[in-house]
Amino acid sequence: MHMPSEPAFSAPTVQLPVMLVAEVQDSLLVVVHDLNRLDALLANAMEKLMRRFTVASQNLADPALSDLDELRGVRSALRSAVTELQFQDMASQLIGHTSKVLQGCAYRLAADAMGSEDGEAVPFVEEVPERPNPVTQDEMEAGSIELF
Repeated sequence: MHMPSEPAFSAPTVQLPVMLVAEVQDSLLVVVHDLNRLDALLANAMEKLMRRFTVASQNLADPALSDLDELRGVRSALRSAVTELQFQDMASQLIGHTSKVLQGCAYRLAADAMGSEDGEAVPFVEEVPERPNPVTQDEMEAGSIELF
């Protein structure tokens, strides 16, 4: 007895105008570019802050100032501030992850909607990681950094 095979499942498809796909792809790539600029701005600001904190810390390290209780508090506050500045590393990881996801979406959208022509190089985009977010830290405390 022969049983009829079940029909093959096919995912529903939606046809989109090529111009709409191109506009969405362009917008996604503009966002990727803006995120990269934001990352560079954050890195530059953090570099300047770290230099200033280092100078302040060195100025407060003068042995003649070691007996002042107020300065001990200032030194402690500076050490805490430097620890808190590590948010830039987490922000940079989030920006990089988000940029890869958006870029992957842009290229996949274009490839699915328009296909690739013979000989046309398809830009390499890493697979989107299974973990939705590479950074799990949500607060900064000394000794509590969890970046991966």
